[in-house]
Amino acid sequence: MANCDGTDASTGAQHCRRCGTRVHPGRGDGYLVRIQALADPAPPVFTAEDLRRDPRQEIARLVETLQDLSPQEALDQVYRQMVFWLCGRCYQQWIENPVGYVEFEPPGEI
Repeated sequence: MANCDGTDASTGAQHCRRCGTRVHPGRGDGYLVRIQALADPAPPVFTAEDLRRDPRQEIARLVETLQDLSPQEALDQVYRQMVFWLCGRCYQQWIENPVGYVEFEPPGEI
């Protein structure tokens, strides 16, 4: 059985989430990575048009959009946490480009 950090509860073993290499706690050969993603925490912005809408109809519309979602799917839309191990090599690659950004070069002038 695995703990929330990817540790095997029975053996204490961890493996790199990217390459599968075994990571040994206490030896300095791995990194425990924690990522939290939150939906926009800023208060909503309302327009004059928004304020003219019937709140009951808006609530009913929102409830209907949630009908087909499981509780976990609904929660994942507002909060998600991931905890995993990376070996040293994979960590160095990941930390330099954690979102997988690819340089974009605009097309040349015509």
